[in-house]
Amino acid sequence: MPNYAIVKTGGKQYKVSLGDLLKVEKLEVNPGEALELTDVLMVSGDDGIQVGSPLLDSARVVTEVEAQGKRDKIHVLKYKNKNRYRKLTGHRQPYTALRIKEIHAG
Repeated sequence: MPNYAIVKTGGKQYKVSLGDLLKVEKLEVNPGEALELTDVLMVSGDDGIQVGSPLLDSARVVTEVEAQGKRDKIHVLKYKNKNRYRKLTGHRQPYTALRIKEIHAG
C-alpha cells in the first residue's frame, strides 16, 4: 500500500497522499468526474521507494474533481518615484481542486 506519491501536473510537482485535497492549475474537467494522473515521478510504500527516470511507467494516481474555482486575488502595484505614476492591477488564478482516491504503484 503506497504511503505517498510525487506527481507532476501543470508544470509543477506535488506530494500527494490518500485523502489529500490538491489545488492544481485549471484542467478541463467537470466536478464529480474521475481523473487519472499518469505523470508519477516517485511512489513511496511499505516495500520501499520506487523512483522513475523520469516517470514510472505503470504508476498512476486516481483522483476525483471536487471543484473549479479561482484563488484569492493578488495585487500588482507598479510605481515610479517622483513621476506621480501608480498603477494597481489584480489577478485571480483559476484552479481545479482534486481529492486523492487511490495511488497505484504499478
